[in-house]
Amino acid sequence: MPFDHNDHYHPLLLRQVPRNSRTALDVGCGTGRFARRLAASGIAVDAIDPAEEAIAEARRPTRATPSAPRPRFRCADVTEIELPAGHYDFISCLASIHHVPFDTVAGLRDALAPGGVLVILGCHPEHTPLDWAYSLAAVPINAAARLVVAAKERRGGRAGAPEPATTAPVRPPTMPLPLIRREAAALLPGCTVRRLLFWRYLLVYRARG
Repeated sequence: MPFDHNDHYHPLLLRQVPRNSRTALDVGCGTGRFARRLAASGIAVDAIDPAEEAIAEARRPTRATPSAPRPRFRCADVTEIELPAGHYDFISCLASIHHVPFDTVAGLRDALAPGGVLVILGCHPEHTPLDWAYSLAAVPINAAARLVVAAKERRGGRAGAPEPATTAPVRPPTMPLPLIRREAAALLPGCTVRRLLFWRYLLVYRARG
């Protein structure tokens, strides 16, 4: 079914972008869907991912918006490159921070311009009764959302359309949400961590301006 949990939260993430943002970095961009949405708002976007096949797919022109502003896609591992200090107005990580050590967020923090915002749409495993409660609540909502999106696809005449040729590699998360909260509080003072449905959490950190 054509329903993606990360795509579902794109509008929520875009609402965190500071006004008058000029530069953004999308970490673990995969095939580039969120990076392209950022670029469409007029922001100069750097988008990185260590998977060569994902970057190759991201660089392919899209039929829907062939003339839209395009991110600068680069095959790179965020743990192995030096990010420009104090440069980005907005940094996003969608379901990618669990692929690297969590303290990688310190480098992202330092790459934020004054007043810049770091947003992490993260994944976490079920470890507590509350985790399991949210998971159980998500199951019927997830099924209903898949049916709704599939119905819209059929009405739009796109039923049976081929899936993207490439998807970004995935890895199951291992860091439980209570530990994420503790680590985030130490590395990103003043950040907020909000539990979401669909096995996700939202972390928002704003650099001092």
